[in-house]
Amino acid sequence: MAAKNVTIKLVKSPAGRLKKQKACVAGLGLRRIGDEVVLEDTESVRGMINKIDHLIQVDGGH
Repeated sequence: MAAKNVTIKLVKSPAGRLKKQKACVAGLGLRRIGDEVVLEDTESVRGMINKIDHLIQVDGGH
């Protein structure tokens, strides 16, 4: 069985946000606006997505 993937794109800047939110952005591998990463859809990734859902756009894995 293949693992599901989720594509995450940073659409707003984490500047001026809480340290925890900046850490989630970095933890997902996003560096600048427009960056996209494809990650395995795990509970830990979902948790980070939920913390910064106002900064990112998510495709797939729903």
